[in-house]
Amino acid sequence: MEYHHGCMKIYHGTDSFKKLENAVVTSGTFDGVHLGHQTILSRLQDICKKTRGESVLITYWPHPRMVLAPSDPPIQLLSSLQEKAEILEQYGLDHFLIIPFTEAFSQLSSDDFIKQYLINTIGTRRLVIGYNHRFGKNRSGSFEALKSLGPKLGFEVEEIPRQDVDHVAVSSTKIRNALSLGDVASARQFIGRPYQLSGTVVDGDKLGRTMGFPTANLNVNFEQKLIPHDGVYAVLVQWKHKVLKGMMNIGYRPTVTGKVRRLEVHIFHFNEQIYGDILTIYFMERIREEKKFQNLEALQQQLKSDAGQAHSLLENVDKQY
Repeated sequence: MEYHHGCMKIYHGTDSFKKLENAVVTSGTFDGVHLGHQTILSRLQDICKKTRGESVLITYWPHPRMVLAPSDPPIQLLSSLQEKAEILEQYGLDHFLIIPFTEAFSQLSSDDFIKQYLINTIGTRRLVIGYNHRFGKNRSGSFEALKSLGPKLGFEVEEIPRQDVDHVAVSSTKIRNALSLGDVASARQFIGRPYQLSGTVVDGDKLGRTMGFPTANLNVNFEQKLIPHDGVYAVLVQWKHKVLKGMMNIGYRPTVTGKVRRLEVHIFHFNEQIYGDILTIYFMERIREEKKFQNLEALQQQLKSDAGQAHSLLENVDKQY
């Protein structure tokens, strides 16, 4: 199945992929499309310009760990496939190929993967990989193996040196750790843009409205999405084609003895009916921990203080984004 996302073509499976004359390819999960990944994408674009090639990124879904280690704790990911596609298109990618990761696929040897997918299906002329990137059964496909096979099969391989990726000192694990502590500012630096999540606005108990802080309750659309640590955040909110400012609470609302973890966003100077709409939240800064207040009046006073702080934190955001 193939469809277009702007100028980028997206393929779910290889059936509709037409072999290219001059494919410049990279492969990996690219979770979060962080600064390290962006180094690889930049190199891909440079090569395409010089060789008049077309760029292809191969990724896998479900995430390999979900198939190979199903009994492990559920994996939390930084980006859904849709988010990944939207971000990748911003980097000028031509083709985004999603290969279904199955038990059978995991048994493919690296040689078979190269011949079947990279050569026969895609038409790879240049392969760009991050250092230490491996693929194929038991991760046996190394840079050295690719280098020796390349001349026989008509492709060149280039490894992004460790120092070129390491100078940004970033990894998906590092970003997950920052978000699990609520440190969205560090995550933003590692990713090169604010961490984002999307969700559908669902009905809530409308308690915020009675205190002058109406909130939209979000139901996150991607089950594996990593939700930042509980607390209050200054956020940007994309609704339709507008980007608005607001503050978000993640947590159990202990002041009203809430039992379910909720994501609630208050959008400043906003009074639209948005039930059923999709909002995308961009986490800019953390304001405070979630805590229990003596009563609703005390909570209301804190919310006023939070709003003032969020306004200050977001004051210069128009200049940055």
